[in-house]
Order: sequence, then structure tokens, then C-alpha cells
Amino acid sequence: MLAGPAVVLLSLTWSTYQSLAVPQIAECGLSCSQGFACKSRGNRNIFNSFCRESPTSMSRSILGALMVSTAMRCAPQDGCSLLLRVQASLTLHDSLRGLEACSMSLDTQETQCQSVRVSRASRRLHAGQQLQVHFDCFEVSVAQSLYVTLRTVPHFCGVQLDQQYHVEDCRDRDVGRNLPFCLAGKFSYWVDRSRKVILAQVPEAPGDSDYYLRLCLKWFTCEEVDAPVRVTVNRVSRAVSLPYSQELPCLCLEGWAATPDAVRMQACPFENDTEALWDAIRYHPGDQALSWEPACPVSARVSLCWRPEPGAQCHELEHSGRPARGRVQYPLVDTQPQLCLKFSTSLGFWVRCPFQQRRFPAWKMTIQPAAPQGHLRVTFFSPSEASFRVHLCHQRETWPPACGSALQATPLPAASVSQGDFVADPAVAFVDIPRDEACDPGTCIQGWRTDVHFSAPQQLCDLQCAATQGTAD
Repeated sequence: MLAGPAVVLLSLTWSTYQSLAVPQIAECGLSCSQGFACKSRGNRNIFNSFCRESPTSMSRSILGALMVSTAMRCAPQDGCSLLLRVQASLTLHDSLRGLEACSMSLDTQETQCQSVRVSRASRRLHAGQQLQVHFDCFEVSVAQSLYVTLRTVPHFCGVQLDQQYHVEDCRDRDVGRNLPFCLAGKFSYWVDRSRKVILAQVPEAPGDSDYYLRLCLKWFTCEEVDAPVRVTVNRVSRAVSLPYSQELPCLCLEGWAATPDAVRMQACPFENDTEALWDAIRYHPGDQALSWEPACPVSARVSLCWRPEPGAQCHELEHSGRPARGRVQYPLVDTQPQLCLKFSTSLGFWVRCPFQQRRFPAWKMTIQPAAPQGHLRVTFFSPSEASFRVHLCHQRETWPPACGSALQATPLPAASVSQGDFVADPAVAFVDIPRDEACDPGTCIQGWRTDVHFSAPQQLCDLQCAATQGTAD
């Protein structure tokens, strides 16, 4: 601590404690640091709204910290109510008589103020020391938006701290369980998945008012799916049936009383059902682009992968990983049945293979004895013009396999080739491979398409070279 008129400089801190439990207090009041003589003043001094020039010996940083939080006071007869707690610090100076804290509602402009006075003897005795003050008696309501101001008494120009604060709403665990307002506004519901409908029972709203219910998709705000249903006071049944199309994790049921500033209650019946999110895959034939767009906010990673056969592990393609921040698109994608999308989250991963349906065109690869003695010919068949290459790979326990250098396939003139199921598809390219290299145990021949950005290989392994003829599709 510095001697004389010097003051301690403190930085402004502010905490709403929104993530912590709302504490309960038996009585509200005002308290000061031990050893300081303080007296509470409940009435606002209107003249303290006007500022005066501060003495040259007083720093403008004389106000230290302003901390705002919510407390709950419960009485057996009256139930529970919410209070705003304001904690402040002040470095004492001979020119100061005290401290004033005010809370103004941003909706109604209603203002509450409390002040504390420090005796002249205490100011002189503790000059330059820090005074901690706790105000606990500001009455607030659920979900109220406030503007909190801290000033000196008298109010010196430029010496003020202020913060905005949002009181917890009925979604807070403690507030929702204890406040009569929240208990009166709660609705009950159940889901009929077979009929794709949510059935809700509307409560008796405070003041016998009407009540609204709607389905919405919860992003930053809850975006309306259908128009809200109004349940009037004189309605015989307070049950409402709301149909839905998809069981999405962000599909929520929202209800509120038809009164000004009513708190909206929400319930999301499918918040753990993510399956439907991964089906929103689209293929655009014109630019050969594959895209996916989430219907709900989701923290995930998307990648393309290659599945050698149904049920096998899907191996991620290089440079295909994307964060799922809105729409994800892959340009120039090969429409192979083995090419899939993989979605990874903290809960696990999901694989979708959009090209497994036969309506998508796909190229094929065959292996036959070649005209040159001791060679095998890898032939590629495709319904459209395409370029290919071949790898010779050796299987091993871990992925990826060890592969040699690529062999570029030689293009062929467009001509139909009768080859079983491939009658309609012309042979477009071929590669001749030495038989002794391709026929080693554990060796696989992989064919890739090279004129697109993303392609899944076709693979043939452990060839029976005594009578070699294989097909991959």
C-alpha cells in the first residue's frame, strides 16, 4: 500500500455466475468490510445524478470492482423471489462520503438505488484503504435485462462503473424449480413416434390468460416451423397436437403465456437423436459436387472415405476433412459406390454412402491375361470419358497399405466392348502389369480415377494367376 494520498489502482471485473447454482439467502441487506463503519441509505438522492469535478488528489480509478450475481430468497408463505447482488470496492478518500449502486430495467426503465455512507472518522482513519460493499436487496424478475451503475457519493465526473446483466430465466435449474412464475408456465408433453406427432398439455397460465404453443428449430434463436397454436382460456381441452416431419435434435416445443414479457419455456424431445442429420446429402451432376448441410447446429467433422466392401472400415481420403460449420461441399467427386461420407462427433461416427444406388454411373475395372507374354491387363470401363491410374499395393495389418509408384492408364478410342455386365460401357483405358509382380501373395491391384478431385479406388487382391480373370465393381 502506498502512503499519503496515493490510491490503489484496480482493474474492472464482472461476473454473472450464470453457470453456477443460484444461492439462497435468508435475509437481504447491506454489509461492508470488517472494521469500517457504514450506514445504509435506501432512498435515491436525485442530486447524485449530477456530477462535479473530482479533486486533483483523487484518481478516477478509485472505483475498483463491480460484480453482479443473482440470489434467491424463499419464504414458507410467499414462495421464492429473486434478488440482485451487487458487490463493489472503493478506495477511500477524504472527499468521498459513500457509494451508490443503481439497477435500471431495460424494458420498463424502472430504477432502484441503494447507497452506503462512510463516517468522516472512518474515512480519515482508513484513507487510501479499500472498502468492500455488498448490496443484496435489489428485487428483480425472471429473465429481466438490467443496467447496473456504480457511482461515488458525491458523484464525481468520469468516476463510474456500469454493466449490463441478464437475470436467469426458467431454463436455469434452480430458477425453474423454485419460482412460482416458472412453475405456472410449465407444460407437459409426450411423443407419438408412430404418428409423428407431439402431444402437449397446456398449464393454467398465470392470470387465466391464453397460452401459445409452437414447434421451432433452435439455432441462435428458435426459428418457427409452423404458426403457433393459441389455446384460449375458455377452451374445453387444453391438449394440443403438433405434427412434425423429422426427429431432429434441435426440434423444440416452445410455450408461453399470452401476456407481455412472458417467459418462453422450451423442451427438445429429440436432442439426443442425431441420425437424421447425416442424411441431408445432395449430389449436383452438373459440376459433380457432393454437399451436406446440417439441419441443426452440430459440432462435428466431415470427411470422405473409401469402404472396400459393405460393412468394412471406411478409410478416410487425404485432404477431405472439414469442420461441420454450416454447408460442406466437395467439388468434382467420383460417383463410386465405395465412396462415402463420414461424420465424427464426440458421441461416435456415422457413415453414409450416397452412391450405392444403381442410378449413379460408375466405372469398373477388370483384370485378364494380356497379349504380351507374362503380363496382366487392367482394363477400365466407364460410361463417360475418364482418366485412370494403377497402384500395386502390399497388404499389411495397419492402414494404409504399402503401395508402389503409380502407373498411368493408356487411353483407348471410344468403342463398346462386350464383357458380361459391361456391354453398355466402353473400355476407355488399360494398363499392362508384369504377372510376377501382380501375383505375389498379399498383393492388391488398385485402380483410381484421376480426372476428379475425390475418387475411391477399386481393388483386387490375391489374384489366382493360373487362370487370371477378375472384376471389381
